[in-house]
Formats: sequence, C-alpha cells, structure tokens
Amino acid sequence: MDLRLSGKRAIVAGGSKGIGLAIARGLAAEGVDLAILARTEQTVAGTARDLASEFGIRAIGVAADTRDDDAVQAAVLEVVETFGGVDILVNSAATPWSAGRPTDFWSTTDDVVRDEVEVKVLGYLRTARAVAPHMVAQGWGRIINISGLGARTATSIAHTVRNVSVSALTKNLADELGPSGINVTVVHPGVTRTERLDARIEDEMNLTGRSLAEVEAGIATNSIRKIVDAAEVADVVTFLASPRSVSITGDAVAVGGGIPGPVYY
Repeated sequence: MDLRLSGKRAIVAGGSKGIGLAIARGLAAEGVDLAILARTEQTVAGTARDLASEFGIRAIGVAADTRDDDAVQAAVLEVVETFGGVDILVNSAATPWSAGRPTDFWSTTDDVVRDEVEVKVLGYLRTARAVAPHMVAQGWGRIINISGLGARTATSIAHTVRNVSVSALTKNLADELGPSGINVTVVHPGVTRTERLDARIEDEMNLTGRSLAEVEAGIATNSIRKIVDAAEVADVVTFLASPRSVSITGDAVAVGGGIPGPVYY
C-alpha cells in the first residue's frame, strides 16, 4: 500500500530514542522529511544526521524543552522556515514512568502530579498549539499523541491521570481541528521493546539467573504473549500519519498486543 507520505514534513518530539526514534525511522522509510525535537542539541543533531544518511531524506535536529512554550514556538518556526511548512506532528516527548515513583494515594503529592502533567499533557498541548496554525493554513495535517495503556488501568493516580488527559486533549483537538483537514489521534503502547526495556531485562536476568525466555514470558502478559517492538508501534503511527488514515480521528488506538479480559469499545 502506498501511504502517500513521500515529501511530507514531520516533527517528532522525543524522536531521539525509544518509541519516538522508531517512529522517526518509520516515517523516514516512507520518504518523510524529519525534524527531531528533544532537549539535547548534540543528541538531536546526531540522530538527524544518521536518519538523513540512511534514508536519503532531509532531517534536522532541533533542541527544545517542551516545558518551555517560547522554546517550542521557536522550534516549530525553525522547522517551517527550513522545510517550508509542517504536515505531521508526533508527540512522544515524555519522561518514562519509573517504578520508583509514588503510586499510592497517600504518597501522591501535588508536585508528583504536576511533573507528570507538565511534560506529557501540557508539553503536547504546546507543540500542537505551535503547529496547528500552519496546518490550518494549508488545510491538512496529522497530529499523533503517544500516551499509554496506563490510561486504562488504575495503577497510580499520576500515571493514569497523565495518560487519560492525553486522550482528552486528543479528542478536543480532533473535534476542533477536523473541519480544517487535521486528524488527531492518540496511540496507547503497552510494554514495548526499547533500549530501556532491554536493559531492564538484562538486569533481571543477572539478578535472578533466569533465562531470557523466562524473563520475557513474565513481562509479556498481553493477549499475544509477545513483547511488542517499538518498530511495530511505529508501523501503526506511520499509517495514522498518512492520508490513508482520513477516517480515523479523535480515537485511541491501542498497540500493546491486547489486554486479556476487558472489552473496550
């Protein structure tokens, strides 16, 4: 299937590692010109250079902290001036949820929740606010927000709130921007194979003496009993970024290999 993405221009916020990097590679493979946005200038520059060399696309690295609205506005302006516009925004810039953070009600302070919302919710809002006028002016655009299956499980107040809030943000943007030709969707990865997960698996093998297969079996409790790879998440996002996805907006797409039991509709 031709996704009709060649020549499109994308910003991938959080595109220097993990799921964000896999998404950047998926888009690049379809001929999309890329702006990699993350906090560290050296990292984004190196990532952009590697993608341009491997896929023969235009790619730039733009250092910006999505907690800073002025920095986000300046970053998007740089992309528009370089590429002549922006067609796709992928929001994947968020601090990973750590096992060391408070999960119970009694330990969940205001600051714990604020920190989660500041990056993953308000950060997504800032980038969307910066790109939307350019997409509206051209009458086409795609915004894909990466959230997580934590939106569907009450394991922690802060964790659930940040993921549910991304879904709420997505729906509001979809309804408002839809008449201008802009589709907005949210993707919920589950446990996903990235550099971070590989390191966790190796640590557990060393600590417990269990084999790779045993450790992975304990992690892959989804319906397919397989750890989903970041590249497989990227496949879904790449489709949603394409003109082929015109009939999908405002909805959540789960890419965690299925949650056994509950029915979602």
